[in-house]
Amino acid sequence: MTVKWGLVATLKAEAEAVLNFAAWHLEQGAHRLFLYLDAPCPDALPHLQDHPRIRVIETTEAHWLKRRGRVPVKHQVRQSLNATRAYRRQARDLDWLIHIDVDEFLWSPDPLAPQLEALDPDVLCARVRPLEHLAGSADRFKSRIPSGSDACQISTRIYPRFGGYLKGGFVSHVQGKLFVRTGLEEVDLRIHNVFVDSIENPGATELANIDLCHHHASDWAQWIAQYRYRLNKGSYRADLRPAQPRSAGGTTLHELLSLLEAEEGESGLRAFFDETCADSPELRQTLASEGLLRQRALPLVAIRQKHFPHFS
Repeated sequence: MTVKWGLVATLKAEAEAVLNFAAWHLEQGAHRLFLYLDAPCPDALPHLQDHPRIRVIETTEAHWLKRRGRVPVKHQVRQSLNATRAYRRQARDLDWLIHIDVDEFLWSPDPLAPQLEALDPDVLCARVRPLEHLAGSADRFKSRIPSGSDACQISTRIYPRFGGYLKGGFVSHVQGKLFVRTGLEEVDLRIHNVFVDSIENPGATELANIDLCHHHASDWAQWIAQYRYRLNKGSYRADLRPAQPRSAGGTTLHELLSLLEAEEGESGLRAFFDETCADSPELRQTLASEGLLRQRALPLVAIRQKHFPHFS
């Protein structure tokens, strides 16, 4: 019998993005979606509630006061708590559960369920690695630079000014996300990892045939609109580690972007975006020469219209 998989996500986005995300993963074969709304989304809510394979939870202040006695301040904490709750209380009819974000899309040339079914019984978690979207393109992505002694040199060849500040050549995360086998005791899900009986990622493997297509930046307007939040609370925040060790002069993205903004203003930030995020013929050629260019078609509008035909 084919295994059943599902996902949990904490969502704070416009209705179109929420429904694109849900529809895409229904199309990929998800048996169940557990969608925790981190902010009200009245235009999407009735469509989600009406779908038999979706469980939607509105995480209002009253919801958190009942669960925790207070609203967790950090969104990363809310994500982890929601993912763990879904695993422990809601995913009992599933074989595998993965926690991903609204701008991440699982993609594979083959159905996902048979790939999960083929894993050995002692595999408890399986990682999918990200591809990072080339902003402004429809379907072009870059693969991460493999770790190794020459990773920094490769990154600098691709991104001459800023490559030394990037982990794996990515602006966002390189870790990816984890499918976790259900039915385990004492499980705590994190954003990129899982703890089982306080052991991090036991029985782990990687799913090389499944990509996590990450739309970290769709275009300049979206990137700069999210920049301040990411700098203070998100993927560019101060407490994240630099790409290179401090002993080797490593500088965090928080430090780099803060300095760029202080010295060059928005033009400095635009230079960073243009070199590291934006699609261009030059970047595509360089990525291709390094074997890192990927093309992944995600017809999100067509898939949304298929699964949510009454959304206008």
